[in-house]
Amino acid sequence: MSAQVLVSRPPAPQSIPAQSLPVHTVEAPYNTGEHSSSGLATSGFRTAKYLLEEWQQGGYTSYYQAFSDRDCSEKVRHEAKQLAAECEARAQRSQADATKKLGERLLDVHFWRSELEREIRDLTAETELLLQQKSRLQRALDATDIPYSIASDNLQSRERRVGAELVRDGAEVELLREVELIRNIQDLLKRTLEKTIQQIRQNRDAKEKLEMDWSDKVEAYDIDNKSGRYNNQSTEIQFHHNSSKFEDNTSTPESWAQYSHENIYRAERERMASINLRSLVDSILQDTAEDLRSQCDAVNSALAKRCEEVEDVKRKLEDHLKKTLKEIGAQENNIAALKQAITDKEAPMKVAQTRLYQRSFRPNVELCRDPVQFRLVSEVGELTESVEFLKQKLEEAEQSLRNLEDTRMSLEKDIANKANTLFIDREKCMTHRTRYPVVMKLTGFQ
Repeated sequence: MSAQVLVSRPPAPQSIPAQSLPVHTVEAPYNTGEHSSSGLATSGFRTAKYLLEEWQQGGYTSYYQAFSDRDCSEKVRHEAKQLAAECEARAQRSQADATKKLGERLLDVHFWRSELEREIRDLTAETELLLQQKSRLQRALDATDIPYSIASDNLQSRERRVGAELVRDGAEVELLREVELIRNIQDLLKRTLEKTIQQIRQNRDAKEKLEMDWSDKVEAYDIDNKSGRYNNQSTEIQFHHNSSKFEDNTSTPESWAQYSHENIYRAERERMASINLRSLVDSILQDTAEDLRSQCDAVNSALAKRCEEVEDVKRKLEDHLKKTLKEIGAQENNIAALKQAITDKEAPMKVAQTRLYQRSFRPNVELCRDPVQFRLVSEVGELTESVEFLKQKLEEAEQSLRNLEDTRMSLEKDIANKANTLFIDREKCMTHRTRYPVVMKLTGFQ
């Protein structure tokens, strides 16, 4: 009677796939498939035991599984160790490269910071020099008030000349030219002063831009320098999860360098403009001072020449006045002599007329036109004619005396006017012009 299996046994362990076993795995000596011999061996027996081959197969399976797991573990350990070493080396290389990049960045920042410091020093020194030029311009402009007041006072003083002395002479022409020159120089100095103030403002704006850039670079240098000193043993390091991202307002290395370059370029441009302006100010101050002193000398020369001319005319007028006074005295004596001569003719006239009158009483035929009668009549006529001539000459002498008196008064008036002109030009104008500023003051050094 054939035995029937009433209780099924647990299935045999499945074999490990060939591809998961090492290359030296021994092929199993038995088959656990559907038609294995275990079923036949247990036929007729109610048992759940494995066959020996199945037991051996199970042992081999556990061995190979342990071997495979150890091999995989060793491989994982080896790969993990290698990966950890590679990650460590990569982290060290990355950190070293970052530190190197920080060092290079520090060099770049230091370079631009040094350039900015140099430009700030140069621009500061240049601005100080330009401020000195501004002070010179202001002093030179203030110094022109004295020449202007002197020239204006000279013109006003010369307006007090009297009569024909109020003439537009060479001295007045030079004084008017001096006033116009001073006005033009004042306008030029004012425009130059405004331009200088504007340039100082531009220098300070450029310097402020440089200082802000320099301050940012100093702060950035300190930050990068501090960052470069961090290492794995630093106590200040910690996690900042949101730090590894680019900000929207960040610049590129090119734009960063271009920004400082443009600031330095602008500062150098303003500094060169300031240097050129200082040179222009020097030239303007020197030229204006020389022009003022040259015009001052021209005015002094014209006034001195005019004084010499007036002095010479005054001297000649005084000489003519002396001669006129002498002639007046002589004419007065001549008039007195003429009057005396006319008076002296009265006695002879009386004698002649008395003789004629007495002879008119001769009686009868004795009243004769004898030579005596003709001579007496002729004598009376001669005396009358002489008196008329003397009176006519007396009138001429008196008219000449009146003319001499008028001439004397005119000469005295002219001499007084010339003296007044000399006093104004010599004592007022030329004395006042001794206060004219020197070249050093006109150039703004004092």
